[in-house]
Amino acid sequence: MFRVGAHVSISGGFPKAVEREVDLGGTCGQLFVGSPRGWAVGTVDEDEAESFRTASEAADVTPWLVHGTYLINLATPKDDLAEKSVTAVQAELDAAAALGIPYYTFHPGSHTGAGVEQGLENIGTRLSALDIPDGVTVLLENTAGKGTTLGQHFEDLDAMVEYADYGYDDLGVCLDTCHLYAAGYDFTTEETVDELVAELDDEVGVDNVHYLHLNDSKHPFGSEKDEHEHIGEGAIGDEGFRQFVNHPALRDTPMVLETPEDDAGGYEMDLETVRSLRQAD
Repeated sequence: MFRVGAHVSISGGFPKAVEREVDLGGTCGQLFVGSPRGWAVGTVDEDEAESFRTASEAADVTPWLVHGTYLINLATPKDDLAEKSVTAVQAELDAAAALGIPYYTFHPGSHTGAGVEQGLENIGTRLSALDIPDGVTVLLENTAGKGTTLGQHFEDLDAMVEYADYGYDDLGVCLDTCHLYAAGYDFTTEETVDELVAELDDEVGVDNVHYLHLNDSKHPFGSEKDEHEHIGEGAIGDEGFRQFVNHPALRDTPMVLETPEDDAGGYEMDLETVRSLRQAD
């Protein structure tokens, strides 16, 4: 089955997230386990977790992905922010495990002047401080690369893993299409998507990419600006997504939308667009 869905709210409880995904027509999904702009992560109620798992299985919505709070910065040279970040990631990982969610992704962070290599080493050190639960894989998300943000390049993602005590058994990658395009990775033709996949395989291994974020870009190629647009309506365009979602190395990877919900449309519209671009097996 083509696994594609969208980021949905947990308002009203985790089982409501499954209902929302089903209403959209999604077959996998992403959610937050706390406020995306706060540090607090609540304890997951066992009964609610069981209801979430049961509803997901009954609706065949799988696999789910937890997205970390935007405040996390494992690259920071500041010890207090690093401690808050590790604590938040650990709480979110524990919530994912309680819910039976196999994947957790987050933005690795910015070195804020400490330098690229020190920032990468900091990320590896903070990853090593985590107690990653059995059954959960931590996915490093690639970034658009603006300022001192790390994760713009595939080799940087691999370096984060190399610096960590954990390896690719516990760590992996989540690729965001808007971030890729903004960072200077083209995939809008058959030739360029093949080149992207070859580089990806050389640096991190395609098998270590466990999830994909599908977002068009409001800004041009190489802009380093992270602003999402509806699928096909941004700089990437329909042909770029046609190449991306049909590439043999990527097509079986679960995909979720993080596109706008505005007057132009929402997730249902974008899911329909993605499915229209998807070619039959």
